Amino acid sequence: MREHLDRARITGRVATPREDNLAHIQGFLDGVEHLGFGVVQDHPWTWEEVFALMVEKVGIDPDPQHREGQDTIGARQCVTALRTYRRLLHEAVDRGARLLFATGHPAGLYPIYRELAGWAESRGAEVVRIEEGIAFDGGDLRQIEGVVMFQQYGSLAHTHLPQPMDLVLEQLRRSPSGLPDLVVADHGWAGAAAQAGLATLGIADCNDPGLFVSEAQGQLLVAVPMDDNVLPHLYEPVIRFLIARD
Repeated sequence: MREHLDRARITGRVATPREDNLAHIQGFLDGVEHLGFGVVQDHPWTWEEVFALMVEKVGIDPDPQHREGQDTIGARQCVTALRTYRRLLHEAVDRGARLLFATGHPAGLYPIYRELAGWAESRGAEVVRIEEGIAFDGGDLRQIEGVVMFQQYGSLAHTHLPQPMDLVLEQLRRSPSGLPDLVVADHGWAGAAAQAGLATLGIADCNDPGLFVSEAQGQLLVAVPMDDNVLPHLYEPVIRFLIARD
């Protein structure tokens, strides 16, 4: 698995440049909305604390003087987090839990969630359905093959904002079936769900410190570090890994 992750650049020498990673740490601390993912800091995190967390959990270059150019995601950190993700997902599916799948990266991560949703249903879990058409930012929220996404101007849109998940949870709170037992998502979708106190599994890139902070604060159950926008077929071994038993 590690060899495939590095070869596919899901980990290893990934596409996101070092300067972007460092700038996003500062942006998260400054409260930039699309970098916050809906995560509320439980104490005033310092830049040094977040940087050290990203070194430990993501595997970015530990040299603080490395300011630009190539950066990395550690295959070891990714596989360790994937094992936790798999265990928690299987536990939920085995008990017939209600699962909500959502993504802010429809061009990359959607196939992962689509396959996991179909597998979960085949094993007796329930994939939570929403009433589609919730209005947001000139578009609306749609659910395709069990996965909730944001549509804008006729296309599925990339978003890091937490508001779409907030709107979905508001709708589900009013529904007879209520909130999901487990949320499987990324970026603002995952951050908002974890912040709301829901059990949540997340995926995040090396320039997405918010979810790793959420995990460190005991909110998100696990944040998997991986490039979130490689060609979708490259995630197929990841999907097989997550579906397989230990």
